[in-house]
Amino acid sequence: MTNKELQALKERYVAAGAASPNEQFADHATNAELWDADGKRMIDFAGGIGVLNIGHRHPKVVEAVKAQLDKVMHTCQTVMPYEGYVRLAEKLSGVVPVRGHAKVMLANSGAEALENAVKIARAATKRPNVICFDGGYHGRTFYTMAMNGKAAPYQTDFGPMPGTVFRAPYPVAYHGVDEDEAIRGLKMAMKADSPAHDTAAIIIEPVLGEGGFYAAPASFLKKIREICDEHGIIMICDEVQSGFGRTGKMFAIEHSGVEPDMMTMAKSMADGMPISAIVGTDKIMDSSGPNSLGGTYTGSPTACAAALAVMEVFETEDILGKSQRLGEKLNKRFQQWQEQFPQVDNVRNLGPMAAIELVTDKNSKEPRADFAGAVTKYCKEHGLILLSCGMYGNTIRFLMPVTIEDEILEEGLNIVENALKELG
Repeated sequence: MTNKELQALKERYVAAGAASPNEQFADHATNAELWDADGKRMIDFAGGIGVLNIGHRHPKVVEAVKAQLDKVMHTCQTVMPYEGYVRLAEKLSGVVPVRGHAKVMLANSGAEALENAVKIARAATKRPNVICFDGGYHGRTFYTMAMNGKAAPYQTDFGPMPGTVFRAPYPVAYHGVDEDEAIRGLKMAMKADSPAHDTAAIIIEPVLGEGGFYAAPASFLKKIREICDEHGIIMICDEVQSGFGRTGKMFAIEHSGVEPDMMTMAKSMADGMPISAIVGTDKIMDSSGPNSLGGTYTGSPTACAAALAVMEVFETEDILGKSQRLGEKLNKRFQQWQEQFPQVDNVRNLGPMAAIELVTDKNSKEPRADFAGAVTKYCKEHGLILLSCGMYGNTIRFLMPVTIEDEILEEGLNIVENALKELG
């Protein structure tokens, strides 16, 4: 079917709240390239929102999923366990930097991982509340919507949110919140809203995802660790978007040297197959009763096979080295743009988790969401999938596969540069 025919079906049968504004439909893809239903080629700098760190349809992942289809597709692991689930749990326990011996629960999505992390934290501490941060994004279930540090469009139409979520400032010096102010705000939240004896967990993204690709300083993360230790609060790192090589290390928290009590992950964990994980210190993970955690599809055999293949690819194909080198290339190009274009400011990257800010000028720093929208529209029209994000909608984020070929990377960056030239 053509894009036009598929768009007509979408408008008739897909709920408006779930429908994409994009009128192109993916037909096939490989690594950093995608072709739509009309045969138009697109370079992919979005990766399904950070899901494809090792590219579309990595051959080893495709092979592993096909092999699993010939064995078992589903039994529900709480009814009849299977090898893939426990092997993946073993692998994750060995690489995720939480305190002590790690245990694992697998789920289906990032939001589901966060929901279960909160359940586990409540069971472990017997406390009801959690504290999150401005600009954070944790999902679209009711509790994770409440945890999000940005209301629109996630909460707008859905009525009251759960009331046991409280919020503190995230340190973004560019927008006037330095580390000291953020710590002061966190301590004030613990005085005014959620005292320590009622706080089960402090939940933080080491690098904000939807909130704008701002990395928390290592010193800030260390202070959160100290506050959690002082008050018996569980520190949970949300690495759904920043994990699995996006920042040049397997997980972003590794840049700080901090060991959280629990971590959540998903997205690039299985190169496109739906799976997520909660990994935490064994005593904490074992705190809830029998059959208290799970779900029909959690850690499905095919998704586990894909995730195990991803882990093998990381071990054999120097993915972290490629990630670091890609981050260096992006940083070099971004610095050139910041010097060349008055509307480009606050260029930043932690590895290839990279972004630029579009502003009226570098003195006022006034956000230009309209310009960001125009840039992404131009790029789409010229064959590049690119996303904006941020509290002010003026951040352009870059989520191309770390396995992208040099010539395709250059072609995509040239499209962005042309947009900045022609629209500026």
